[in-house]
Amino acid sequence: MTRALISVSDKTGIVEFTKGLVQAGIEIISTGGTKNILDKAGIPTLSIDEVTDFPEMMDGRVKTLHPKIHGGLLARRDLRSHLDAMAEHDIQPIDFVCVNLYPFKETITKPEVTEEEAIENIDIGGPSMLRSAAKNFSSVTVVVDPKDYALVLAEIKNNHATSLATRKRLAAKVFRHTAAYDALIAEYFTRSVAETNPEKLNLTYDLKQTLRYGENSHQTAAFYQNALPVSYSIASAQQLHGKELSYNNIKDADAAIRIIREFTAPTVVALKHMNPCGIGSGTTILEAYQFAYEADPTSIFGGIIVANREIDLATAEELHKLFLEIIIAPSFSKEAFDVLSSKKNLRLMTLDFSKQESEQSEVVAVLGGLLVQDQDIIEEIPEEWEVATKRQPTASELKALAFAWKAVKHVKSNAIVVANEQQTVGIGAGQMNRVGSVKLALEAAKGRMAGAVLASDAYFPMDDSVEYAAQHGIKAIVQPGGSIRDKDSIAMADQYGIAMVFTGVRHFRH
Repeated sequence: MTRALISVSDKTGIVEFTKGLVQAGIEIISTGGTKNILDKAGIPTLSIDEVTDFPEMMDGRVKTLHPKIHGGLLARRDLRSHLDAMAEHDIQPIDFVCVNLYPFKETITKPEVTEEEAIENIDIGGPSMLRSAAKNFSSVTVVVDPKDYALVLAEIKNNHATSLATRKRLAAKVFRHTAAYDALIAEYFTRSVAETNPEKLNLTYDLKQTLRYGENSHQTAAFYQNALPVSYSIASAQQLHGKELSYNNIKDADAAIRIIREFTAPTVVALKHMNPCGIGSGTTILEAYQFAYEADPTSIFGGIIVANREIDLATAEELHKLFLEIIIAPSFSKEAFDVLSSKKNLRLMTLDFSKQESEQSEVVAVLGGLLVQDQDIIEEIPEEWEVATKRQPTASELKALAFAWKAVKHVKSNAIVVANEQQTVGIGAGQMNRVGSVKLALEAAKGRMAGAVLASDAYFPMDDSVEYAAQHGIKAIVQPGGSIRDKDSIAMADQYGIAMVFTGVRHFRH
C-alpha cells in the first residue's frame, strides 16, 4: 500500500488533506500532536514506533531518525539494489511526505525567550525527512506548505499520482524552506556569540509583494521582507489606501523614513528620487509641512511626504492641494483620512515610529557579491564640535548647523545643504565635485538666505567652496574636517568672518 508520512507544526487544513489521501487509498503514518488530531477526526493512522519497531525517546528528540523512515523515503524505485535492500530489511516505501517544522522563528521573536527554548525548537527530524523526500522527488511527493494541499489532492484525484513536474517544483520549495529555516538558526547563534564578519553570510527573506516592474518598465521586480521583520521599515508599514507600491516608491519611502528618524520635533520630509527636496520642523505638524513645502515647492510635485506626527485635518487639506505619490505618518485623524483618501491613487501609510531598531546592517548588491555595513547611525553632540575658525557660531547658528547636519547625511554625495533652524532652503546632491553641489544649493536658496548656514557631508578638498559660500551670504559652515588642506579652508573662512565647525564624522551616502 502507498504510504504518507504526516507530521506538521502548522495544522492548517491538515485534517481535510489527510482525508483526501485516505480516500485515495493511501495509508497514513503520523507522530505526536498531528496523530492526536487525526485520530480525533476518525482518520486511521500508524504511529512512528509501529513502523520502526523502536520507541520515541529523549523527549521526542529521536523518533523519525531511523532507516525504516529514511530508507522508505530515499530508496530509488528504479534500482533493483535499492528494492532488494528494502525487502531484506522490511522497509516499505513512503511516497508522500507532509511535514512542516518546529516554530523556531516564532519562538525566538517572543519577548524574553531563553536560549533553552530556542534550542528545543530547532527541528532535526523534520528537515531530515523533508530533505530525504525532496532528494528523491522522482518518486516522492513532499509538501511543506498548506497552500499546496489542494494541488496535490487534485492531481491524485485526476491522475492517481502527482506529476514529475509538480514533485520537482515542490522539492525546490522544500529546499528553499529548509535553507531559510537553517539561515534563521545560523543568524540566531551568530548573534548570540557576537560574531562579526562570519565566513558565511546566510540571509533569508519572505516574498511580500510581486511588483508590476522594477526601476524601469522593462525590468521585472519583487519586494522581499526580512524573515525576522523589522518594525521600523517600509516592509512593516501598513498601507491604508491607494495603489500598490512600485519599486521606486519603496526605495524612496525607505530613504524618507531614514531621514525623519533624525528629528524629534514635529517634522516633515519631502523626498524625490532618493533625495530630500525639503525638510521642515515646527511647533505643529502643519507648520513643519509648510516649512518643508516652502523649501522647494517645485520638486515636491509627485514626491513623497513623511511626517513624524499624526496628520490632522488642517495639514491634510494642504497636502490635498498637491499631487503626491505617498504620505507616511504614525496615524491619520479620521477627518484627515477622509480628505486624503478622496484621491484614489494616493498611497496613505502608517508606521510605528516608536520602534526604531538601530542594530540592523545594510546590505547592498554589487555584481557578483554583496556589501555589508552598519547603518550610519551615530549620536552627535553639536556642543562638542570643534570650532576651527576665529569666529564662534552664535546660538542660533549652532541650531541651524545641527539641523543642516542631520539633513546632509541623507543627501547623495557630494552633498551640500543650506538651512536655517527650521528648514532646508537649498540642497545640492550627487555632483562629481563639491563646489558644484555648493553652487546648486546656493542657487536654490537664493532669496531665502536669512539665518542660513551650510553643511557639507565630507571635507572641502580646496578652499573654493568656502569662498563661494562666503560670497553668497553664508556666515557659518559645518563639515567633518580631515583634509590635508583644512588650513586653507579655515584661512578662507577667517578672511570672510565665517564660523566653521568640524564634526570629525563624515557622512558619505552613495
